[in-house]
Parts: sequence; structure tokens; C-alpha cells
Amino acid sequence: MIVIGLTGSIGMGKSTTAEMFSDAGIPVISADEIVHELYRGEAVQPIEAAFPGATVDGAVDREALSRTLLADPAGFKRLEAIIHPLVRAREQAFVDQARADGHAMVLVDIPLLYETGAENRVDVVVVVTCDADIQRQRVMARPGMTVEKFEAVLARQVPDAEKRARADHIIDTGQGLEPARRQVADIIAALGASKQG
Repeated sequence: MIVIGLTGSIGMGKSTTAEMFSDAGIPVISADEIVHELYRGEAVQPIEAAFPGATVDGAVDREALSRTLLADPAGFKRLEAIIHPLVRAREQAFVDQARADGHAMVLVDIPLLYETGAENRVDVVVVVTCDADIQRQRVMARPGMTVEKFEAVLARQVPDAEKRARADHIIDTGQGLEPARRQVADIIAALGASKQG
């Protein structure tokens, strides 16, 4: 089974691209979705212990946590030490199940793939990219987004140019949905052919 790692900087269209792989029949798991679940479950107590006041009514308050981290960027390391092992365990269980179910490929959507060394846990890396102006427009259109938040996220991510240079495959989402969907289909076909070869 081929494990595809999907990544891309904020606003590049990664979630939409992951859906395209899913629509094509590839099992997909998203690190972001796992984190959302953890923020309502097993990560709540350790996060409250590390960041008092970051939880409300038994769930992590993302806005409160975000404010804390903007004020104290060193807190990211503490948060990652709590979250990353939990996310990795869920990803591994998903991949193991897909393998047991006989799937030819599985996709793991990991926003911080290069930043966390996750390229060592996947067979192929697909990077989603677009023009920087399109990226900025997409991100700034998000509710509650500020230039400060956007720049803080970018500062923690490997630059887009470096991601593209390290990628096995690149999908440019700046041309619209249909061209991106064709690129996804081409990558699936190429990986399928390499598996036969």
C-alpha cells in the first residue's frame, strides 16, 4: 500500500484537494480533523494543565489558546509535545486499518508534514500550492483572521518554495477546481502505474 502525505502552507487549498482524493476512492485522514476531535476529548486535560484557561465546558477554546500562543510563541513546543503523539497514533491506526482492508493507497493530510519530520512516515509527498497573492486573499477572507495571525502561521511553516522543491508531486490550486482535480487524477494514475511496475 502506498501512503501519500499531503501538505501545503495555509490557504493553498489542501482540504479541498484532500476531498478530491477522497472522491476518487482513496481513504483520507486529516491531522486537522484529528486535532479538532482531540480538542473535545483526550487532549483537553493536558492542554488545560499546560495552558490554564484554554478550555471551556470540557473542550479546548481555540481562540483562547490562539491568544495565549500569539503572546507566548514558546508555548507551541509545549502544545506540540501534547498533540503530536496523539495525532500520530490516530494516523497510524487509520493507515493500519486501510492496509488491512486491502486499499492500494491511503492519504494522510498533514499541514506540518515537513516541520514535524512526517515525510519519514509516508511513501510519497504531494504539495499543494498556489500563487502567494491568491493564498493571501484566501486566508484573509477567513473569519477572525488578522495579518498578525497569518504572519504567525507562515513563520512556523516551511516556505512554499522549499516544500515544492522537496515534493514528489505538486498540485497547483490557483487555476481552479477542475485543473486541480485533473492533477489529482494524474497523480493517482501515476502512483497506480508505479505500483504495477
